[in-house]
Amino acid sequence: MAFSTKGEYGVRLMVQLGRHFGTGPASLAGIAAEEDLPRAYLEQLVTSLREAGLVRSTRGAHGGYELARDPAEIRMGEVLRALEGPLAPMICATDDPEHATTCDRSARCTVNVLWVRVRDAVTGALDSMTLADLVPKPGAPTTLPTTTMTGALIQP
Repeated sequence: MAFSTKGEYGVRLMVQLGRHFGTGPASLAGIAAEEDLPRAYLEQLVTSLREAGLVRSTRGAHGGYELARDPAEIRMGEVLRALEGPLAPMICATDDPEHATTCDRSARCTVNVLWVRVRDAVTGALDSMTLADLVPKPGAPTTLPTTTMTGALIQP
């Protein structure tokens, strides 16, 4: 399961907004420069994030974008769903109850359980992390801990 540049750039945008949380709106031009991302693309992404209620915009000379909620209240699964749509490796494993109309094999498919487990593992990992987990604390090292394929934590 791979995420597109929408997911990658959108998460980077949200992390930047998380770094600015509580300081007022941040400009997309500034975020684009900081992250070396195209501003026009960020403008498209921020529309989806605003429609999902994750960010809000302020117009004017000191306007820009800011998080609609505290970073600790924003789950990464919510961010990626807003940017990418349903998080499923196959259409038959979406949470959408209408998927049966997409695949006529749903009722008798023996492989569906695999795709549902993959979906549940991915969404479980994403929903267990908040934006605050990705926003470095002031003065903290910028290297974050990672995990191995088995889930063991590796400290930097």
